[in-house]
Amino acid sequence: MNKMAGLPQASAPRVAGVAALIAGAVMAFGAQAQSETHSPKSSYPVTSAQRATAQQVASRGVPVSELAANAPDTYVVKRGDTLWSIAGLYLAKPWRWPELWGMNMQAIRNPHLIYPGQTLYLEKSDGFARLSTRGPNGGGNEVVRITPRTRTDSVSNTALPTIQQHLIEPFLVEPEVLGAEAIELAPRIVAAAQTRAILGSGDRVYARSASGTQLSLEPGDDRTFRLFRNAIPLKDPDTGDILGYEAQYVGRAEMVRGETQDVTPDGRGGTNTDPVPATLDIVSVKEEVRVGDRLLPMAPRSFMNYVPRTPYDDVNARVVSIYGSSAVGNAGQNQVVSINRGAVDGLEPGMILTVLTKGERIRDKTDESRTMIKLPSEANGMAMVFRTFDHVSYVLLLQVRYGVGVGDRLVNPQ
Repeated sequence: MNKMAGLPQASAPRVAGVAALIAGAVMAFGAQAQSETHSPKSSYPVTSAQRATAQQVASRGVPVSELAANAPDTYVVKRGDTLWSIAGLYLAKPWRWPELWGMNMQAIRNPHLIYPGQTLYLEKSDGFARLSTRGPNGGGNEVVRITPRTRTDSVSNTALPTIQQHLIEPFLVEPEVLGAEAIELAPRIVAAAQTRAILGSGDRVYARSASGTQLSLEPGDDRTFRLFRNAIPLKDPDTGDILGYEAQYVGRAEMVRGETQDVTPDGRGGTNTDPVPATLDIVSVKEEVRVGDRLLPMAPRSFMNYVPRTPYDDVNARVVSIYGSSAVGNAGQNQVVSINRGAVDGLEPGMILTVLTKGERIRDKTDESRTMIKLPSEANGMAMVFRTFDHVSYVLLLQVRYGVGVGDRLVNPQ
């Protein structure tokens, strides 16, 4: 299976001792647990045909017939706009945004250098259309900034996001898909300074490593950890195979003291050596923290742009679970679901998929024998991949008409 190169590679977090061992176990399983994006581009070389297509797209644009009915000739970008909303403003098929914007394989690395205040110009020629930040005669400025004071600002804070970032922000650090070995190697909370069973922000807990490599506080060691519990097996709806284990995020803790050993005389001329667990303070919680919860290093936080585009190859995925809502049967718009396709299947953050209904099985009441029939699957909306592991991806439901449930299909945009 081929795929284009160009998205940034994930970087491993800087952790020491047991954290590094956990990361190694995760990699051995095949799930890159500490990454926000997993893009094994070296496994999917760009073919000459794909390269030619990309170059052609970059110079040509999209057919005028693909434009939305009321696509404006000029548009001034406003705060609150997203790449997806502008794509829908201009295109009947928003996932063709890279073609309209004229992205090539070099530009796709950081495609949406679009900022509030810029004017977008729709250029039409020979039946094709492209967007530009320069006017028809080459006029116009790429970015105009007028400010009465000197200031320093990060591009990542001002560039136009693909979607409303707050919708996926928590999921960039919360979901973890791990292998059974990685879960067993993760340090665990063994006790608390308080006697109560349910713990919250500000409480002190004690944790031990399970791998023989102690939690330490040497210079450069990571002090902050995510807390997880209930590693739920994610089963492929088609095969029943376990794709990995989704750990439930419950909070965050900061290590105050590392693990040590306490050596005391045993009264018989020898000594007793007792392990002393690491000390951590809980700094935030999503749910109550309990003894037995596991620790994982903090995921690296990096600025990530999601280019809305169609997958390079055919996708036939199914919903595995609705994240964080085991009691809810269906997910709605702006909710997150996991699917049974991941990085090894060629999925990357930003890829758009069409959500299909499962197609109900009903009894034909017009038939005397009351035969069971299955209704056809229908397009139910669109979803965007925003985080991938080897065999599992998390997608945001951008637009759906009906509730999305486990087993519903996701395919290439239609």
